[in-house]
Amino acid sequence: MRTTALVLKLLLFGYLGYLLFFLATGYEPVRRPFNPPFVIFVIDTIDLYIHEAGHFVLKPFGRFIEILGGSLFQCLVPLALVLVSWRQNVTTVPYGLFWLGENLVNVSVYIKDAPYKQLHLIASGLIHDWNWLLNGDPDVAEPLGTIVFLVGILACVGAIGLGFWFSVRTYREVDALPVERSP
Repeated sequence: MRTTALVLKLLLFGYLGYLLFFLATGYEPVRRPFNPPFVIFVIDTIDLYIHEAGHFVLKPFGRFIEILGGSLFQCLVPLALVLVSWRQNVTTVPYGLFWLGENLVNVSVYIKDAPYKQLHLIASGLIHDWNWLLNGDPDVAEPLGTIVFLVGILACVGAIGLGFWFSVRTYREVDALPVERSP
């Protein structure tokens, strides 16, 4: 049973490796048709709702924070999951960390799109957050988007590496436990 659990965890992190490859090489929501893997589609949909909630929740703090709040909230929610996981059960940190990395990659696309405004927003006539925040400046949008993208990819790589490490370590620790013998 333990071996089956180990194999399933390793397969899961292998699949996350596939998703990471997609995020690093084929994640281009600006291009149509955009057909991400189903898991990325679901995560992006959840992220969109969290993003929009961020605008609403941070609205009382002024226009700048309200507009930044979508992307900020979108990254703070998975970061909060990472921190809670760290305190409760450190072996679950990789799941939240991968989600955080995916969110950062998603936000990086939004940042890089600021000068061009080609992303399809949820309704016409809405403000493109990062175009407004950066005044559409391509000299800022491209390097900032690239930095956020790289941090997201590194978070995903770290999540997968930690996931493999925790899976194998947990498996080996159970083997190392002394066996109690009844008298």
